[in-house]
Amino acid sequence: MKTVYIVDDSTRIRKRLAELLSDMENVRVIGQADNAEAAVDDIFRLRPDTVILDIQLPGRSGLTVLTEVKEKFPGITVIVITNYDYPQYRRQSMDAGADFFFNKTREFERLLQVLKT
Repeated sequence: MKTVYIVDDSTRIRKRLAELLSDMENVRVIGQADNAEAAVDDIFRLRPDTVILDIQLPGRSGLTVLTEVKEKFPGITVIVITNYDYPQYRRQSMDAGADFFFNKTREFERLLQVLKT
C-alpha cells in the first residue's frame, strides 16, 4: 500500500486529489495540510511514501517544505503540483529534490499515472 500526503492551500484541490486517489488500488491518503507548518509536522510524524506538494502556500513556500522533507527523508517521493509552472520554479523544485513537477490544471492525469506505477 502506497501512502500519500497532500499539501495544497486550496480545499477544492485537496478534496479532488483525495477523491481521485481513493479510487486507486494500493493508494491511501494518510493526511492533508493547507500550510507549510502543519505539513512538515505531519510528514515527519506520519512518514508517507509520497507527498503531493503545491509551491504556493501560506507562510512558508512549498519549496521550503520540499527541502526540509528531502533532507530528513531522502527516499520520500515528492510530486510538486502548481499553477505556476514557470521554468525557474521547475528548476528550483528539481534542484531541491522533487521527483516530479506537474501543472495542476493540465497534468492531473500524469500525476495519477505516476502514483499507479
